[in-house]
Amino acid sequence: MKFLARSLGLLLVAAGFIGLVIDGTRSIVNNAISFLSLGGLVSTTVPGGLTGLESRIAQPSYAWLWDPLMVHLLQLPASLTAFLVGGFLLWVGQRSVEPIGYAAGR
Repeated sequence: MKFLARSLGLLLVAAGFIGLVIDGTRSIVNNAISFLSLGGLVSTTVPGGLTGLESRIAQPSYAWLWDPLMVHLLQLPASLTAFLVGGFLLWVGQRSVEPIGYAAGR
């Protein structure tokens, strides 16, 4: 399980770095700072896009989840989110510290 968390964490950190390079290139070309949001990433990669995601989340039982939470989460930069989630997964998947010293022999 820790191996899977570390592998996925490294993949997300690498994807975040690639996204940061792409966002930086786009910012240089446009002469303005611009980041790809999670909503923009979802709409370009998933065929249904945000409408399909909204219809699945904003059903009558989860209507409270869409407007205050998901709308704001989808506005976050995709590269920053990948860095944060990847760093969290690397932290969760880290190997335990081997005890050394006198107390470790007991």
